[in-house]
Amino acid sequence: MQEKLLDSAATKILNGKNTKPTIVVHEFEPEDEVHVQRIFCEGMMEMISDTAFRGLRHHPESLLLYFTVAAVGLVITTCWWVIALLPAVVLCGRYFCSRRVIHGYLEKAMSSDMGHIEEFYTKSPDSRLWVATLDGQVIGIVAADGHKTEGFAELKRMSVDRRYRRCGVGMALGFKVLEFALTQGYATVVLGTTAYSPAAHQLYQRLGFQCSGITNGYVPHGATQSLLERIFYRVCHHHYRLDVKNIPLNGH
Repeated sequence: MQEKLLDSAATKILNGKNTKPTIVVHEFEPEDEVHVQRIFCEGMMEMISDTAFRGLRHHPESLLLYFTVAAVGLVITTCWWVIALLPAVVLCGRYFCSRRVIHGYLEKAMSSDMGHIEEFYTKSPDSRLWVATLDGQVIGIVAADGHKTEGFAELKRMSVDRRYRRCGVGMALGFKVLEFALTQGYATVVLGTTAYSPAAHQLYQRLGFQCSGITNGYVPHGATQSLLERIFYRVCHHHYRLDVKNIPLNGH
């Protein structure tokens, strides 16, 4: 029933019947937990194809490795079918490794903060998790993790139901994190992402974040660094930061 209600609301938005949906953002409540975990897991599962397929063209060193292996195989076997099969082998290998890493990451997340949301984000004064709702249905999440001694807050766990993207949900959630940082006295908000989707980076830039560096060959939690993963799994970790000291609370 909930899925049907969400699909109905999404259809109205996309058809222009509800061009200004009322999106409400509030702090996490215990009854939101199942929906929060669903959106988080769905968002992470989308990273499998994003990393395996879209990410391939961002790593020329991987492409060079695959080409070298194919060339050596051709010299040794003198069979052109080695070259013909290479794209399929590469894509299957990258998908398999990406899926394994993402599942490992999910297991670690669910055994820590995302499996114990109230403990991590409700009882701690330096952390918060918010949910975005439309007509009472959870459609997006974001969290902030404060580091008082270092003077920064980290924006994390941002995920929006794919049916409601480009409707302002991500912006509304992002501003909540910025407001939290301002009211708690943090000077900077940082975030890190391995997403290759242009939409994700455009959202952070619209919020005012600037890319401060890129780590190529980033090893996420859940990676085993096996030989297969080293060959077929390689991601860039983009670091973003925003100085919030001069941002007014009503700036959005």
